[in-house]
Amino acid sequence: MSGTTTSPAAVSFRPTDRFLLGIVLAVVTFWLFAQTLLNVIPGIQGELGVPTTLANLAVSITSLFSGIFIVVAGKLADRLGRMRLLRTGIYLSIAGSLVIALTPEELGALTSTMLLGGRILQGLSTACIMPASLALLKAYYDGRERQRALSFFSLGTWGGSGLCSLFGGMMAATALGWRSIFWLSIIVAVASLLLVSGTPESRAGTGPGGRFDWPGMIGFVVALLALNVYISQGPTLGWTSPVALGLLVVTAVAAVAFFRIETSRGQAFINLQLFRDRAFAGAVLSNFLLNTAAGTLIVVLGLVQMASGWSSLQAGTLTIGYLVAILATIRVGERLLQRFGPRRPMIWGSLITGTGVLLCSMTFLLLEQYVVLTVIGFTLFGTGLGFYATPSLDTAMASVPQSEGGAAGGMYKMASSLGNAMGVAVSAALYAAGRGVDPAVIQSWGVFIGNQDNVALRFGGAIGLLFNVFMVGVALVSILLTIPRERQEPQRVAAVQAATGTGRGDVPPPPIGN
Repeated sequence: MSGTTTSPAAVSFRPTDRFLLGIVLAVVTFWLFAQTLLNVIPGIQGELGVPTTLANLAVSITSLFSGIFIVVAGKLADRLGRMRLLRTGIYLSIAGSLVIALTPEELGALTSTMLLGGRILQGLSTACIMPASLALLKAYYDGRERQRALSFFSLGTWGGSGLCSLFGGMMAATALGWRSIFWLSIIVAVASLLLVSGTPESRAGTGPGGRFDWPGMIGFVVALLALNVYISQGPTLGWTSPVALGLLVVTAVAAVAFFRIETSRGQAFINLQLFRDRAFAGAVLSNFLLNTAAGTLIVVLGLVQMASGWSSLQAGTLTIGYLVAILATIRVGERLLQRFGPRRPMIWGSLITGTGVLLCSMTFLLLEQYVVLTVIGFTLFGTGLGFYATPSLDTAMASVPQSEGGAAGGMYKMASSLGNAMGVAVSAALYAAGRGVDPAVIQSWGVFIGNQDNVALRFGGAIGLLFNVFMVGVALVSILLTIPRERQEPQRVAAVQAATGTGRGDVPPPPIGN
């Protein structure tokens, strides 16, 4: 049996709101600051002089690297210490922001290397921060106090993502320009380090021995990298070119190899046994699918800038309703969870989110009409995510034993990061593909009213956004099929413990703080 190693300091530790604020600030270094590229990338691309394909890669590569390494980081957090990995992630965030802020203009390979290198460091940063933070919240909080802590964690993730577009546009409009975003990110990261200082270490007890599953990790990384390159570079390579088809073959072969390796090893890279719990599997799967809706931001904000000549700040104002709604409804989702269990608020949240994205997809209207629908759509988008966030996250973390907290948190946030990366990449690719359609063909349909000079842009935007609507619909189906009507947390944890050979150990839980 593998329990949680709890030092005397950890047993007596009472987490305060100071500690919780430090966790939230660490989280927003990615979700607020790093995610601003969804809105300000056109300005960055113009100033640095990088091609569109590289700019799109810079947007998605952070979530990709986070998704690839977040489970590894979660396992390291359980083994080496959750506070150690949290601090490592914050240091990486500082380094990544510094590299991006210092990226020179129009120096070819040096510019591209620094931009992508800084974004990769940011991805590795959030890979460390997210699972370590969730494991710490699971270790030091329980019951309703855990749900409250997870609500504030969700305010950092979903709230940060809601504010990032407007915040990025405002910062880019200052005299310091877009680089000020990353200088401020460094300041926030340092503040986070100070706020969590003094927190005792928490780690899982000694588990079964064995070598690290390098073959499984390599198969996982190769499959995801090949798939992301195919999606992000498809318009340039040609979707059916030999190189593109070769990438699909590599993806398929690596994925098959990965699953065969994981099902035949005792110490697997990803503990697939956790997915025997339907509630955990449903929370992770629906989280992945719902996060693909992040592509809505890059398409809508890019569309109004390119088709209507709006600035990034003007485009960012469209998301104010999203921000207000998600900040107002995160705690509502927590209360709905406590009253109805997770299933209903997750279903309601998905339905509302899908409706909001559908309104944003009506690019065939006049600009004035589209702006009104988009403001309403983003408000519904934020409301839906606010209903969904805490019930989903609590379902995932309540389903696993204490000793698997970091790994489970890594899997859940891997789903977020990969869903985000794939949503942005696919939406951007569909947007680009739609822009390549002959405008005369689109005009012949008689659907798009108003200015006909930008119909190809508007058609591409509609295709990219309808993809997001479809993915939200799939998320809803996954919730209906997997999330139980009534929560049975003790039974679920017992089932996972029996399947994985792990347990919470004999150490009593630490006292709950405010």
